[in-house]
Amino acid sequence: MSTSRLLDRLGLHRPELRAWAMYDWAISATQVGIVTAIFPIYYVKVVGAGLPGAKATEYLANSNTVALALVAALSPILGAVADYAAAKKRFLAGFMVLGLAAIMAMFFIHAGDVLFASALFVLALIGATGSFVFYESLLPHIASPAEVDRVSTAGYAIGYVGGGMLLALNLAWIQRPAWFGLPSGPGLSEAAATLPVRLAFVSIAAWWGLFAIPLFRRVPEPPRRLETDERRGENPIRVAFVRLRETFRELRGFRQASVFLLAFLIYNDGIQTIIKMATAYGTELGIGQGALIGAILLVQFVGIPFSFLFGMLAGRIGAKPAVFLGLFVYTVISILGYFMRTATHFFVLAILVGMVQGGTQALSRSLFAAMTPPHKSGEFFGFFSVFEKFAGIFGPLLFALAIRSTGSSRVAILSVIAFFAVGAALLTLVDVPEGERAAREAERSVRAAA
Repeated sequence: MSTSRLLDRLGLHRPELRAWAMYDWAISATQVGIVTAIFPIYYVKVVGAGLPGAKATEYLANSNTVALALVAALSPILGAVADYAAAKKRFLAGFMVLGLAAIMAMFFIHAGDVLFASALFVLALIGATGSFVFYESLLPHIASPAEVDRVSTAGYAIGYVGGGMLLALNLAWIQRPAWFGLPSGPGLSEAAATLPVRLAFVSIAAWWGLFAIPLFRRVPEPPRRLETDERRGENPIRVAFVRLRETFRELRGFRQASVFLLAFLIYNDGIQTIIKMATAYGTELGIGQGALIGAILLVQFVGIPFSFLFGMLAGRIGAKPAVFLGLFVYTVISILGYFMRTATHFFVLAILVGMVQGGTQALSRSLFAAMTPPHKSGEFFGFFSVFEKFAGIFGPLLFALAIRSTGSSRVAILSVIAFFAVGAALLTLVDVPEGERAAREAERSVRAAA
């Protein structure tokens, strides 16, 4: 098969589509290293080693809750400002710089620095998730409705490659520091023993910044579109609040998108809980650092082909049925997670997660994009981000409450099933073709009035 035909099948046949997908490659190293694997283990084993019981896991869960609550509050306002001022890429860059600075500063975290580590983690998470709001809002502007499923899943697959490559390198120098000329062996000081992990944080920030460059060079800033009640020269913040009120009213007219957002809020809570708390949970159970990071690495590489397969599956059976399949597998994962005892169990769960994680999230993103009028993409994806971040709030909060009441995370793992069941039930109510029709009509109306 020729390269051009392969790129076309993957949904990456234009330069701006490839550049957009490369941001997934860039930021996935942050998602894997800071949110999922390296930092949570370092936080529990080193930073919070002096804390009693599962307190470190509880504090990490609370840090997740604080960061995502702040992003959830800011996203719709900033999304509306970005739409009005044609500033999606500038806001993306601002959040990215915040995240990069916080991750670079993690090099200076040592044992006992619980408050410092928590603050940097909150800032890094705000930077990463905030930038993703504007990254995702660019998708309806560069991909046609027929392309959006493939482009979205291709982004996730490329993200798995990027995140997995850097995680593999990080794992190598964390487990075998002598191979890289780093301090190793017994009798090391705390600073020397933790140097490989702290250098991993620096490498994650450098990776994110370097591979974000193609997006800023190749993906055009969507033009500002003035609607009939807006005037040039108005204050963007004031216009943002006006447009937000309008968007709340307009969402009533986009019933399918609204019901989907509610379904997504609930089932994504379960997905985000598993992603964010898996390694902290495994550390709490006594599974070794090498096994935990290796399992997360396995997720990355299993996820590469399965993300593309989910995109192809969506082309055959539709994105919505493919999401249902993913939610069923996540239910199985939750049940098995409750009974998990060994590193082997963790690796089995990692394979199952890798099979459905990227495809389920990518198709959720593309489903919403298909029901989004392009001229409202910043605001609609701001709301999408609100629902996504509130989902990230409830799961970690549940973990914190479960740990406080029972001293263990097992009950929280099992309770995640409720999120998948209720979310799937609501998803059955979504009429995707009707949602796409409503989005097309809204866009035609704006163009006719322009």
